[in-house]
Amino acid sequence: MRLKNFSLPFGLQVFKAMSDEARLRIMHLLFKNDELTISDLEHILDFTQTKTSRHITYLKNSDILNVRKVDQWVFYSIRDEVHDIVSQVLDFLNKDGVLQKDQEVYEILKSNRELAKNRVRKTGWSS
Repeated sequence: MRLKNFSLPFGLQVFKAMSDEARLRIMHLLFKNDELTISDLEHILDFTQTKTSRHITYLKNSDILNVRKVDQWVFYSIRDEVHDIVSQVLDFLNKDGVLQKDQEVYEILKSNRELAKNRVRKTGWSS
């Protein structure tokens, strides 16, 4: 569900959540790639687990992330209600070198993951 408009307090909450470079980088990756785990974000951003968790917790507490659990994995994504405002903010930052580098690292890790899946499939290993 997309919001048609939202209140000033909620808008401030969104902007405060995105006012930190680390959280903005996380939001950019989530926006571009739908959902990621803490582990994905740690590897892409080269953050410690503590730093990544702290920023994810801030974003969750700001009520702008969805959380989906599958077995031992926890996937994070941007809530539909804030998707439009996040989109507009990130449109202005789309050509930023740091954000582009983060996305390149994601693409490399994703392709490596796909290669590993195919290798496992071909060799008959089971997970």
